[in-house]
Amino acid sequence: MWPVTDAAIETSGLTKLFGHQRAVDALDLSVPRGSVFGFLGPNGSGKTTTIRMLLGLAAASSGGIRMLGEPMPTAIASVLPRVGALVEGPAIYPFLSGRANLLRLDAADRHASSRTRRARIDAALERVGLSHAADKKAHAYSLGMKQRLGIANALLRPRELLILDEPSNGLDPQGTREVRALIRSLADDGTTVFVSSHLLSEIEQLCSHVAVMSAGRLVAQGTLDELRRGEQRIEVRTPDAAAARRVLQQLRLVVDAGSESGTVSATLVDGVLPEHVTAALVAAGVRVRGLALAGAGDQGNWLEERFVALTGEGFDVAG
Repeated sequence: MWPVTDAAIETSGLTKLFGHQRAVDALDLSVPRGSVFGFLGPNGSGKTTTIRMLLGLAAASSGGIRMLGEPMPTAIASVLPRVGALVEGPAIYPFLSGRANLLRLDAADRHASSRTRRARIDAALERVGLSHAADKKAHAYSLGMKQRLGIANALLRPRELLILDEPSNGLDPQGTREVRALIRSLADDGTTVFVSSHLLSEIEQLCSHVAVMSAGRLVAQGTLDELRRGEQRIEVRTPDAAAARRVLQQLRLVVDAGSESGTVSATLVDGVLPEHVTAALVAAGVRVRGLALAGAGDQGNWLEERFVALTGEGFDVAG
C-alpha cells in the first residue's frame, strides 16, 4: 500500500536494469505538488532513464511509480494528458513555422480538440513569448526559442505537472534566462515543474526542492534549505579506511565517494550521533587516529561542494 501523500511524483524501489547494469537502482523519490523540483546528477547518473520510466517510455525492471496520485503505468491513459514533457530536446520540423509545428503536433494528439486548436496554439505561443515569431521558420529560431517552442507544445493543454529534461542544455545566457523565467511563471500559476539538469546554478536559482543522483542511486533529497544547512558531517582519520567505510555504511551514513586516502568522510543521519560512530568503529577494530565534526558551510559554492561530497565527481556549475 502507498502512503497517502500530497506528491505529484512518487517512486518506490524504482529500478531499471540493462543486462547486469543498474541504470537506476532502488529509487525512492517524492516530488511535492506545487514545487519546482530539481533532479540533479552528472551525465550517465540515471536522470533521463528515470524520466523515461515516469512517462511510460521505458518499462521499469522493478519498483513502483505514482504520478498525480495514480499508479503508473496502469493509469497512463488518464494521467499523461495532465502531464506535459520535454525529453531529450524538442522535436521540431525546421522548415515549418513555429505555429505550423504546433498545429502538426497538436493534430497528432488524439485527445486534443480540433475546434479549439488554433486558440490553444495562440495561447501557448503567447505564454512562452513566441507570438512575435509564430510565423517564422523554426530553423531561424535560436536555441532558446526552440526550447520555448518545445515547452509550448507541452502546454497546448492545461497541465498539472511539467517534466523537463535538461531544458537549458546548450543555451546561451540569454536563452537560459528565457527558459528560467518561463519555468518560474509556470510554477507561480501552480504547475508542478520537475526539472532534470546538470547545471548547478540553474537548479539553485530555480528550485524549491532537489534530489541528487549518482551512478543510478539517490544520494540526497530535500528542500534547498535542508541541503544548504546540511546534516552534520563526520571525518575519520584512520589507516583502516576500507573497514571504516564499511562501518559507516552499516550505520546507513552517506559516505563521500571522494574521501582521501587515510580519511573517510560521511554525513550523519537522524538518530546516529558521533558517539555511536566512535563506538561502532572501535567495536569493529578500526584504528581511529582522529575524528572531526563539521556543519555544512554557507559559502557561495555550497551546492557544488555538497554535490562533490555526495558523488565524488566534478560538476558543470554554469554550463
